Amino acid sequence: MGIPERLRTAIDTSVLCWLGTVDAEGQPNVSPKEIFCMGEGANEVLVAEIASPVTRRNISESPKVCLSAIDIFAQKGIKAYGIATLITPADPDFVAIAAPLTRKAGPDFKIRAVIRVTVNRVAPILAPSYAVFPERTEDEQRRRAFETYGVQGPG
Repeated sequence: MGIPERLRTAIDTSVLCWLGTVDAEGQPNVSPKEIFCMGEGANEVLVAEIASPVTRRNISESPKVCLSAIDIFAQKGIKAYGIATLITPADPDFVAIAAPLTRKAGPDFKIRAVIRVTVNRVAPILAPSYAVFPERTEDEQRRRAFETYGVQGPG
């Protein structure tokens, strides 16, 4: 299964994503991630594990995850469901697998592991206003978000 272009776009343009995991008792946990990218595989996303011991423990106990990436001004994004694998520095391929994340991280962050998410399903995320006002375009949504939150738009 290849990743739809909309997920690739969301991953490439988002500055933050959220990774949802669950512990052995079924308690959910959502953790922000700021260094992530598409993987080499047609259906994988790589996430840098920098400071997330709970995420790491949860993946060890239950590898099912949900990753969400959102354009906060367009007020839409995508969630990707899949199976996560932890790749640690002990793995002989760690340096090669972590390379695109290391480039993004620069010297500021030490990547303690790579979370490789093999995506098996995606779903859109839309703000309720898309349902309430279906005639609004994405540009209109963006303009209204800029106004609501007092943000100066590009250009």
